[in-house]
Amino acid sequence: MSSMLKDWSADHSAKFQKEVLTFKHRLKETGLFTDEALARLLEKHPHDYLDVCSMGDPEHPVFPNKFRTGDFRNVPVEVLIDAAKAGAIWINVRQAMNLHPEYKEVLDQMYGGIAEKTGAKAYNAKGGILISSPIAKVPYHFDKTETILWHVRGKKRMYIYPQTKKFIPDEAYERTVLCDLEDDLPYKKEFEEHAKAFDLEEGQAISWPLNSPHRVDNTAFCISVTTEYSTRESGMKNAAMIANATLREKFGKVEDYRDSNPLKRQAKAYFGRVLNKTGLAAKKDSIDMVSFVVDPKSPNYIVDVEPFVRTF
Repeated sequence: MSSMLKDWSADHSAKFQKEVLTFKHRLKETGLFTDEALARLLEKHPHDYLDVCSMGDPEHPVFPNKFRTGDFRNVPVEVLIDAAKAGAIWINVRQAMNLHPEYKEVLDQMYGGIAEKTGAKAYNAKGGILISSPIAKVPYHFDKTETILWHVRGKKRMYIYPQTKKFIPDEAYERTVLCDLEDDLPYKKEFEEHAKAFDLEEGQAISWPLNSPHRVDNTAFCISVTTEYSTRESGMKNAAMIANATLREKFGKVEDYRDSNPLKRQAKAYFGRVLNKTGLAAKKDSIDMVSFVVDPKSPNYIVDVEPFVRTF
């Protein structure tokens, strides 16, 4: 199977990275995403590249359904999968598509196909596998790199929002570039009036313009692959945002990225890279706190604990 793409057209190539785009793929045909295959994957995947999460307060006025980190140690992998099927558990097998040869071969076919169809250079993509419960909700957030969601099993609905200051303010963006654990955005229920909804079936993928705010609701037990890759545009913007975050911390007010001309953006990107390399960039606490343990005897497989720093 030389390509993972199905029915990719010239129209897909024209819209890729520029508009919201859905297309078909063959990931399920590989046999790597059955319960049995995923159990084998979880057995060998390094713990420090595995996240087992749940959702926080759904009624929080600004950050509803914010992810909570769980302790999954000493829990059999079959139980983790059962927990995702039955409870409020969400599993992120980070870089699974890169760290294991059988999955890396598929990742190369996924992006090799896109490169061939679009005429672009090869992509240096990273890919993780998401195993999530029927009631899982991914909170309102954005991605700092180009991202594609390849849906394999189940059904989910994705909501995508405009990229104006109202939906993704610069100060919120700046906070995320200073912290690897943070990409959530402040949310208001009124945003729903402007959302575009996309229902994803098995074998469908979706991509969207860089940094588009979005959130996701599952309607069934789901398996998906999420892939990301940096481009010159995303790298420059993130570096400029590091510069702005540092200047804002020191001086209180800076010109928004959107309001800067291309020359200023380029200068700030260079400045941001220098700040990052020299360790002078503003910093944000990025400690991952564990707030529950996975327990098959408990409803939803979750037992709350006094938060502690993740060291595994």
